[in-house]
Amino acid sequence: MIVETCSSYHAVVEDFQVLRKADGKSVFKIYYCSIIGRATPERFEWQRSSISKEKFAADFAADAREGIGFVTAFPHIAKVFRFAPKAETLEHVCAFKPEDGSPISLVREDGFYEFACLAEAVLANDEFNFWASSDSVGEYLEQRSRMKQFEVSNPAKLKQYWIS
Repeated sequence: MIVETCSSYHAVVEDFQVLRKADGKSVFKIYYCSIIGRATPERFEWQRSSISKEKFAADFAADAREGIGFVTAFPHIAKVFRFAPKAETLEHVCAFKPEDGSPISLVREDGFYEFACLAEAVLANDEFNFWASSDSVGEYLEQRSRMKQFEVSNPAKLKQYWIS
C-alpha cells in the first residue's frame, strides 16, 4: 500500500438550512462546512469561495435530486446523503462540485469507495441517529446536529505508522 502525506484538517460548520424542493416532497438539511487553515482557502472556505451559499442553495433546489436526507456542502465538494427509497435503513450518497454541479466519483483505489471526511462522518452519524429515533419525517426534519468543530490532531499518523 502506498501511503501519501495528508493535509491538515480542521473543519467547521458555518451555517445550516432546511431546503424544501419544488416537488413538494423532497427535503434536505444543508450543513455548510469549511476546512480552515489550508494553503488555498478559496477552495475550502465559504467566505473566500467564488460560489456563495445562496447560489449553492438555489442550484441545489433546482437540480433533479429527490428524497429526504442531508447535504454536507463544502466549497470544493458537496455530498448528498439520502435515505434509500427502497430500504430506508440505508443511506445513499453522491458527490458533486458545487461550482457547476458536475458529479464527483467516490471510487478510490483498491476497490474502495470514499464514505466521508471527519465532519461528514460525524454529521452522518448524528443524522442517522435522528432518522432511527424519529417516528415521522417531520420529527426527523426538526432535528439537527449541533457539532461545529472537527479536527484531526495528527493527519500524518497513518504514513508514520506505515513507513515505520
